Amino acid sequence: MRLTRPSTTTSQPVAGAPPATAAPAGAAPADDAPRYRPDAKHILLLGTMAALPAVSTDIYLPSLPDVARDLGTSAAAAQLTMTGMLIGGAVGQLVIGPLSDRFGRRTPVLVGVALHVVISLLCAIAPAIVPLVALRVAQGFFNASATVVAMALIRDRFTGSDASRLMSRLMLVIGVAPLFAPSLGGLIAGQWGWRAVFVVLAMFGVALWVVVLLRMPETLPPERRRPGGVRTALSGYAHLLRDRHFVALAVLPGLTMAVLMTYVVASPFVLQVGYGLTSHQFALLFAVNGVGLVLGAQVNAAIVRRVAPIRILRVAMVATVVLTGVLLALALTGAGGLWALLVVLWLVLALVNFAPPNATAIALGRHGAMAGTAAAFIGSLQAGTGGVVANLSGVLGGGAVAMAAVMLGAAVVGLAVLALATPAFRRGGAWQLS
Repeated sequence: MRLTRPSTTTSQPVAGAPPATAAPAGAAPADDAPRYRPDAKHILLLGTMAALPAVSTDIYLPSLPDVARDLGTSAAAAQLTMTGMLIGGAVGQLVIGPLSDRFGRRTPVLVGVALHVVISLLCAIAPAIVPLVALRVAQGFFNASATVVAMALIRDRFTGSDASRLMSRLMLVIGVAPLFAPSLGGLIAGQWGWRAVFVVLAMFGVALWVVVLLRMPETLPPERRRPGGVRTALSGYAHLLRDRHFVALAVLPGLTMAVLMTYVVASPFVLQVGYGLTSHQFALLFAVNGVGLVLGAQVNAAIVRRVAPIRILRVAMVATVVLTGVLLALALTGAGGLWALLVVLWLVLALVNFAPPNATAIALGRHGAMAGTAAAFIGSLQAGTGGVVANLSGVLGGGAVAMAAVMLGAAVVGLAVLALATPAFRRGGAWQLS
């Protein structure tokens, strides 16, 4: 495969960064380089990279009760092995993003996935809950390399609606995790115990490492890399923080992730304990909701060809607030019973994948010269916000009302950020972000 020169948009100068060439969002590469059109294999590779944290989370989800029982700990402590991984991923992206701008895209992801394999094997022999939580934090840290590099690879070659469409296509691959991972994880844990789940994660990491080594191109040539160390990385983040529109857009995927992760963390207790579903029924329901996630992402990928990402983002955020409000009302009143709750929950999850690709594509388009650092900033907020907010449902009691209330709260804050911190809803303001 021939490498192409990435298209970029105008951004403020950054210390140590090469000058960016002004180009409209979604513009083709320079005339002296062929247009890069990813085929299904490359979309599958990038999607699998981006899905590594999701796979590591969802395949382990049915094992939480077994972990608590086997290690003699509480359900809340077992849940820390989930949220700890998200927090580790948030920190990892902040560190690994600038490294990918400094050393290129391939080296950080190869090192990170290799360490994922080692840590997975250590998790399989963890003697107690505290070491397991610590290992899961480390696993999240190094898994972040795959996610942040996948986003940076897209920004190296695409902006605007092109980037948003490609990110939505990746959701088709990422969406496979909630479709099959819990069922697979439950099957593995049922046959060989929860520790075998981590052995399978190690095997998955080995396969991904080999494919990355053989198939992933380097999209950041040496002349475009940002020299420097910690000081350069900090100056890059300081530069991003001065762009308030970028920060606002970067927060939105995190608040949307909070809606999703609140469901992921709370649903085993809401549906199995509160409504009496069996583990097999829960896995099936989880898969059906995963279909909603995938369909929503593909609908977004289709309509973004004709509708500006910022316009889709506005409608999606408003609709999410309305539907999570309905979800809370159903949880409070019990109207319609379990089926009504499940239908509205499915619609909420179908909307989850509208906001992140559009907000991320717009935000990254503002800082193409430091795509790795910008992608890390967004990914860190996404993982960190999702991990922190999701735990609130447990603090509030862990039932359906608590789950719906936290989901509504995250959606309301997201809409407020979009409305108050960006010109998205102002007359004539949308063009500034499109």
